[in-house]
Amino acid sequence: MQQEASLFSQIADLLTYGWVLGLSMLGGAASFVRRVRSGKAKYSNIIELIGELVVSAFAGLVTFFLCQSAQLDGALSAAFIAISGHMGTRIIFMFEGYLMKRFGLEQCELPKVDGEK
Repeated sequence: MQQEASLFSQIADLLTYGWVLGLSMLGGAASFVRRVRSGKAKYSNIIELIGELVVSAFAGLVTFFLCQSAQLDGALSAAFIAISGHMGTRIIFMFEGYLMKRFGLEQCELPKVDGEK
């Protein structure tokens, strides 16, 4: 009986991650369509679309974890996930700026290798 409950819990977790990724990627697709309509991207640029979907999925997943941590309502979490998926890299940079201010961090730069400008 406990094994069935564990299996059900695992399936529910997978379905949750599935809708989170799907919703955030839908936001990323909407962002891509908006850029195409404004002339900043082309429909035929599949690599750009895939990149947008990957970044959107990452942003949505991070937003999901933040919503879970804050114990937000499911509908509100879904809205935040979709919006962050649509914002993509912008939301990641905004969160990075927040963390830097919150913890007093400075912008870090990668060390330069000899011969680089």
